[in-house]
Amino acid sequence: MLEVEISYGLPFANLKLFLDADPILGQPPPIELPLKNGCMTKRLIHSPKWFQRVRIEQIDGEGEFTVKHLRLVWLPPWFAYDRLAQRLVNMHHLYRGQSKRQVLTGIKQTAKTKGVHWRDLALQHYDETFQRHNPLTSYPQWLKKQTPLQLPQELEAMSTWAHQPLVSILLLGRNPESTFQIQHYPHWELCRVDGTSATAVNAALDLAQGEFVTFLDQDDCLTPDALFQVVKALQTQPDAGLLYSDEDKINDAGDRFEPHFKPQWNPDLLLAQNYLSHLGVYRTSLVREVGGFRAGLEGSQDHDLALRISRRLLPHQVVHIPHVLYHWRATAGSTALNASEKTYTSQAGLKAVQDHLAHTHPGATASAGQGANTYRIHWPLPQPAPLVSLLVPTRDKLEVLQPCVDALLQRTSYDHFELLILDNQSTCSKTLQFMSDLAARDQRVRVLRWNHAFNYSAINNFGVTQARGSIIGLVNNDIEPINPDWLDEMVRQVCRPDIGCVGAKLYYPNDTIQHAGVVLGIGGVAGHSQKYFSRNANGYFGRLHLAHNVSAVTAACLLVRKAVFQEVGGLDEANLKVSFNDVDFCLKVREAGYRNLFTPYAELYHHESISRGPNDTRAKRAVADAEARFMRQKWGKLLDNDPYYNPNLTLVFEDFSLR
Repeated sequence: MLEVEISYGLPFANLKLFLDADPILGQPPPIELPLKNGCMTKRLIHSPKWFQRVRIEQIDGEGEFTVKHLRLVWLPPWFAYDRLAQRLVNMHHLYRGQSKRQVLTGIKQTAKTKGVHWRDLALQHYDETFQRHNPLTSYPQWLKKQTPLQLPQELEAMSTWAHQPLVSILLLGRNPESTFQIQHYPHWELCRVDGTSATAVNAALDLAQGEFVTFLDQDDCLTPDALFQVVKALQTQPDAGLLYSDEDKINDAGDRFEPHFKPQWNPDLLLAQNYLSHLGVYRTSLVREVGGFRAGLEGSQDHDLALRISRRLLPHQVVHIPHVLYHWRATAGSTALNASEKTYTSQAGLKAVQDHLAHTHPGATASAGQGANTYRIHWPLPQPAPLVSLLVPTRDKLEVLQPCVDALLQRTSYDHFELLILDNQSTCSKTLQFMSDLAARDQRVRVLRWNHAFNYSAINNFGVTQARGSIIGLVNNDIEPINPDWLDEMVRQVCRPDIGCVGAKLYYPNDTIQHAGVVLGIGGVAGHSQKYFSRNANGYFGRLHLAHNVSAVTAACLLVRKAVFQEVGGLDEANLKVSFNDVDFCLKVREAGYRNLFTPYAELYHHESISRGPNDTRAKRAVADAEARFMRQKWGKLLDNDPYYNPNLTLVFEDFSLR
């Protein structure tokens, strides 16, 4: 087992491990090892007995680095195979839902039929769970592995379609070039227009005879199967009013780069940025009903149109097509190459969002976000301000609890809250005295005893029964607020009637991301989005600085209305005593019809697992494994299809790299 931790100026890096052998016997191939900044990486290595030294080299990127930990530990084979099988269960798609025994038995059977040693096959699959982090160069490699649809197959599929609508392509620009490729779907028309003003676009719209319409800038490109994929989606969603695809960029040399693999319908993300963008296809009648493009919004007319049309649609009528169907031309001075090239687009987008809020959420306002063409929504706070009950389970460890409690009480500007310390059998006299003194001197604090074996779900369910507030805050005892208005921001979000759970942006003490929303399926059940990115990183297309909908958020800092908590039956104390109870809870909330949300405007430190410790004993691992199996049995299909993620992105790592 190689253990290594290296700190450096990048969220991720890759190194190579060489086992140098006798030159006469030949050198085994290097082992590539992806690292996460500030995180211990462990890697099983099956080494030949004759290697003479270990050599590590090639960290990607320039800059300073520090080797904080480096150790090579010899393992007994049974333990190595157990750990190998466990990683395959957690991280490899072929083995999800299987036991470790089933994994090893299946590998041995497969290896026998292939005539190879089972250990070699097992290590091959194990290596596949350690993908290199290299997003700048991996997209061309990824493209080479994709199998494009062939025209005969498409024609055969189309022959079975009952509905084959005409699609109108509006080609915009003063010097429009026919750079789109011939479409495999035959029922389309081209409407060319000189200019990109609202008047020009609406003139082209008047010409359109298609049931659906899309817009193409003068030098951008559609893939040959673009309209085929759109009409294919209409076969299962015939009442769709807005369809959109993934996209990438293309330079003058024809190189494709920076793919944007998008989530399904994400209304809060659409308020924060125009993530729909290209390819956007609209039902023509809806475009005409809302008046087409509006003057004065040049540069963000498509964002404005998407917002206005979405107001007339149900969520299922907005359809995402998880294929790159649009190539955005990136040339000198273009927005595709640098969004800051055209600052007027941000101003137009802000006006579009403000106008949308005026129609849908009077009292909410918008301001410019941190990045170009991004926006922050300021939601109104109900009056009177609702009481928030912050629940903090704890046991002993005064050195953990006191900084948390002091920070909550001193660094929270929202003053209408109570703090319920849920004491789970503390015996430390100093801890007991601290809690007693605190409750006596601060009327916001109550200490409640939970005299049972540790069960995170049960402790919090008990706390909710004692809470006086209409809003429940689940808070770990190793949390420390950073910005004083963290709770104010979360309350404003959670009071929206369509929002269920709200999660905060959490950092490790070294200022790397601990939590920015949860992605289903990572590691077999769920993982934290963009974990270990630096605090100032933009994240995947700016997501780390944008409020947006997610499937789940961590209960380390989670707000939910008490009525919603009770509606879904609280946390599952029978099956999820330690792990994944927050993910299960959020999915129940989502199933009940609410949207969960991550906000980057509530920032806190989280000293993860400092109170209970990591799952480093056989008993703890057994509990974790059992709870993971329960989640797979209950939510398995959904866990592999997170609607707020994308099927083209990895389920191995939290970094939004390619699958």
